[in-house]
Amino acid sequence: MPSLIHIAIPAFLSLVVIESVVSAKRGSSLYEKKDTAASLSMGVGNVLIGFLSKGLAFGAMIVVYEFRIFEIEQVWWSWVLLFFAEDFSYYVFHRVSHRCRFFWASHVNHHTSRRYNLSTALRQTWTGWTGGFVFWLWLPLVGFDPAMIVTMKAVSLIYQFWIHTETIGKLGPIEWIFNTPSHHRVHHAVNRQYLDRNHAGVLIIWDRIFGTFEPEVEKPVYGITKNIGTFNPVRIAFHEWWAIACDIFGKGRLRDKIGYVFGPPGWKSSVEQLSGERNEIKGLGG
Repeated sequence: MPSLIHIAIPAFLSLVVIESVVSAKRGSSLYEKKDTAASLSMGVGNVLIGFLSKGLAFGAMIVVYEFRIFEIEQVWWSWVLLFFAEDFSYYVFHRVSHRCRFFWASHVNHHTSRRYNLSTALRQTWTGWTGGFVFWLWLPLVGFDPAMIVTMKAVSLIYQFWIHTETIGKLGPIEWIFNTPSHHRVHHAVNRQYLDRNHAGVLIIWDRIFGTFEPEVEKPVYGITKNIGTFNPVRIAFHEWWAIACDIFGKGRLRDKIGYVFGPPGWKSSVEQLSGERNEIKGLGG
């Protein structure tokens, strides 16, 4: 069965072109050529590498499915259950990807653009094979067919394409239940109150339930807290992995090395924190 994502690619590209043309006619700076080229390059790389990463994930699901606890038929109600189960799995995965540096290293490239438009949605990881699929393995274990899971994951990603835009404002009551452009603009922003908020895939209800929701009030500023200043797709894809490698081989005790890999992004050892505090005190002392 052809991938739903691959089928949707022509529509994605067409909408990117339409949005860029409309924004240009309005005199907007929504798009920038090098930034858009970088996003499209990341998207192409993701599709090519995806044959490996998605194959690995699907294979793992098939193995786990052999040990399923229940037999869940492919009927309408099982698809409804799977929709909520898959969306919750995505929320957990996405939230962890912002709180654990190992998963952040794969996800950060999606946040590196300082623009926010439909091409940003295509700025996808090249290292998805590093283990993110484990967050979905409970689904085949309880009895959902792997083919159903892959289909529902594709539906979620297709939905998330259109929310990467500044051309759509707030959408009234829809904002209470569904992830929208307004909610996702917050997620991509580096304003202090917006950091690590709104991890939703399709449904914003998980953020509301688990306390990670933040409405869009202040104008979002896009990018990451330390922008990398490059449009090179290779550097975009691997810069955080390289930073992790430098921290592992260049510093400290074993527990510090573990912290650099699995701690939150920006984690520092106690020695580094103490050194930073001393430098701050020296700075205050003139």
